[in-house]
Amino acid sequence: MQRVPQRIINVAWAYLWSILIWMSLASLAAGEDKVRQWERGLHTSYWTALLVNGVWALSAALLTPPAFAIVHRYPIKKPIRFTRIIGYVLGSVIYAVTCAGLRWILLPPWNSLAQQFEHRSLHGLVASLYIFAELIWDYVIIIAGAHAYEYFKRASEQELERAQLQQALATSELQALKIQLHPHFLFNTLQGISALIETDKARAKAMVLKVSSLLRAVLQYSNADLITLDEELKFMEDYLSLQEIRFENRLELSWEIHDDTRQLPVPQLIMQPLVENAILHGVACCRSGGWIRITSRRVEGALQIQICNSVGGRGRGGIGLGLQNTKARLRHLYADEADLSFDFGNGVAIATLTLPAFVSRQKGGRGVPVSNADAAHVGSQDARANC
Repeated sequence: MQRVPQRIINVAWAYLWSILIWMSLASLAAGEDKVRQWERGLHTSYWTALLVNGVWALSAALLTPPAFAIVHRYPIKKPIRFTRIIGYVLGSVIYAVTCAGLRWILLPPWNSLAQQFEHRSLHGLVASLYIFAELIWDYVIIIAGAHAYEYFKRASEQELERAQLQQALATSELQALKIQLHPHFLFNTLQGISALIETDKARAKAMVLKVSSLLRAVLQYSNADLITLDEELKFMEDYLSLQEIRFENRLELSWEIHDDTRQLPVPQLIMQPLVENAILHGVACCRSGGWIRITSRRVEGALQIQICNSVGGRGRGGIGLGLQNTKARLRHLYADEADLSFDFGNGVAIATLTLPAFVSRQKGGRGVPVSNADAAHVGSQDARANC
């Protein structure tokens, strides 16, 4: 069976809506004529009045879609063209003549005084033009309605284009942030390897193998903005095992991951700059090393991830690219629904990451968000107590 072209379907819908709107006005006009005839002592039936007004309305309904099409093609907009104004003025004459002709063809002239239909004649056709003011008024209403429809349609399209442009811009900026993060992570890791090449080649070789495994994991999810927390934790375990090779027994790790948080989606590599910051300021700068504790839990419908670490001295300075990148990614992905805060006291630094707790399912090894709960932010005092 051959499919009906979409253009024909659109035209059919346009005529259907036009007829429905004009016929609803005809029913009101028939009621008004019935009341006026009754005041004059005439007893025209409502159905006769509806027939007369319905035919007149049908003539306008048949001419409305073409008028809308003309306005769509030649709208009056800035800069206003004088020739287009003249065209619409002449169009009112064409509309009046065409509408009167259609009404004369569809139904013989109605004589309200004699309460009967008259025979069609040239005089009757000309007489139907006597109400030219009403015909032109109908034409003005149609043209004004068509311009209003075009205006709102154009405004909606522009708003949709603006939203799509903003989404595309946000996506491109997010991709740029991810691309920026990967070399930053790799550069800092290679710096640690370079420090061991001359002193401990075996450990340096082991670190290179770990780095290759990490890069493979990064490439695996390169097209995914969100992965499950469980997948992110596996990556962090590999990253921290790399750091354990580097610091040997100077790095103490502990984990407290609640099972109900493992399948919640998080941005890829969102924890890496925070853990790197903890190592930079809590382990690398202290001769005796330090400790890092990573926890995750649900708090008031939100996913809270905390990275606590000891602070034993002044860490190496940096440009803070990783942390700036993290905040920017949260802003692009969650707007104001996510939060990253830092707290320091009693020799303990706490980075608290609060994300909306999406419910997720596994699909092809990736976390796919299904529905979300409201994000909740937790105070720094509760964070310190948890660590």
